[in-house]
Amino acid sequence: MPKSEARNFDLVFRRLRDVLAKHAGSLEVTSDTRSKYCLEAPIGPATLRSWGGKARRASIPVAWVEVGTSYVSYHLMGVSVPTVQAGMSAALKGRLHGKTCFNFTVTDPAMVTELDALTGASIAAFKKAGFTA
Repeated sequence: MPKSEARNFDLVFRRLRDVLAKHAGSLEVTSDTRSKYCLEAPIGPATLRSWGGKARRASIPVAWVEVGTSYVSYHLMGVSVPTVQAGMSAALKGRLHGKTCFNFTVTDPAMVTELDALTGASIAAFKKAGFTA
């Protein structure tokens, strides 16, 4: 892979944004710029419980992709649900930093395909766990 492609964060962002956009469904797009794409959903009962019973805001981010200085980050809040990570490949797991953030400087078709499936599972698991309505 040429160096110019390896550091082309615009291309990486567009590929990851396209994956996320496929899963927008009933989620609200709260940011759609050249460097950030964010999906939010109304809070669910589990979120309300974690906030001590008081709503801090009407919706929460569910997934987003954002261009940083060293990588493009892809955040999936539902990936913290244990069953979601069960079948994740070692290659994708190696890009997981913290509990919900994947960092990319390049993408390949196999990883994009896996991330696509993981995104659907993550959004569904987050809702099923009651974090979104």
